[in-house]
Amino acid sequence: MPTSYLKDLVESWRTEFDWRAVEARLNEHPQFTVDFDDTTIYFMHVRSPEPDAMPMIMTHGWPGSVVEFLDVIGPLTDPRAHGGDPADAFHLVIPSLPGFGFSGPNPNTGWNNLRTAQAWAGLMRQLGYDRYLVQAADFGTGVSLTLAGIDEEHVAGVHLNTLPTPPSGDPGELDNLDDEDQARLARSARFVRELAGSMKLQATRPHTVAYALTDSPVGQLAWIVEKYKDWTDSASVPEDAVDRDRILAIASVYWFTGTAGSSAQFYYEIAENLPINVSTGRYPAIKAPLGVAVFPHAPFVPIRRFADRDFPSIVHWSEFDRGGNFAALEEPDLFVEDVRTFRRLIKE
Repeated sequence: MPTSYLKDLVESWRTEFDWRAVEARLNEHPQFTVDFDDTTIYFMHVRSPEPDAMPMIMTHGWPGSVVEFLDVIGPLTDPRAHGGDPADAFHLVIPSLPGFGFSGPNPNTGWNNLRTAQAWAGLMRQLGYDRYLVQAADFGTGVSLTLAGIDEEHVAGVHLNTLPTPPSGDPGELDNLDDEDQARLARSARFVRELAGSMKLQATRPHTVAYALTDSPVGQLAWIVEKYKDWTDSASVPEDAVDRDRILAIASVYWFTGTAGSSAQFYYEIAENLPINVSTGRYPAIKAPLGVAVFPHAPFVPIRRFADRDFPSIVHWSEFDRGGNFAALEEPDLFVEDVRTFRRLIKE
């Protein structure tokens, strides 16, 4: 990251960024905390004015937070007010992952995909939702697929905009891949080789990196903003893909809550599921209908043949020509419409 760029960004954060405006945006929506086992989970619960809205729980990844969903809450919960069909409405539950942002810092270990999925299932049950959809990206994907497996009686469908599809190890399955799939395979390999340093470090030495990040706001900012350059549809600077104030808002959440360490710990807890190697990152199949939105500038762009191999319940697959890892931030209109399209496929 160029020093000149970081200096400019830090100066914007220090003198121009308006955290109170972010607070005001968050406070437009009902927010709660609930205790699960040894930790406290923060979540937004935004009910639609439409009585027949479909409940949906949305899970962010790293370095993300509930802030990345602020621009899609209105269109998803109240499509009538945003030029859409009221039949597409959702009741939204948007938690912070354990140890992230307002759900942290969490000094306890053991919060992996399974334990988090159990908390999500319990949360939806406490809220009175007997049947609901699940939406996620980044390593929210692992939580959501696990949730669909342990609560299959209540999960009506899963919509993902991140789905790693690593090769199985059978050399024959690489035969006859077209040029696009070969490019996707190469993209995954490049990510693992050149851009996965933070993933590998946090999955193996989360506490070591935490000391530096917790002690330096500039270090924390640089650690986060780099990903909004490498993992987005960004031509030269992160702001090509995501508004600067939104990037600073997300960095502020990590800094103000002191969750660099406990969010890194989540990587450590789910290390066996991470695509740290080009041949890893596989998740178990689910019975619930699965929808996949493919954004071409994400670190891992799924290969349909491999996805069908691992997930026979895919009922929806869409490919976009722009967007990356943070679809709700980068391309909120595309994201919203794709979630609505998937919802229409789910039987009441």
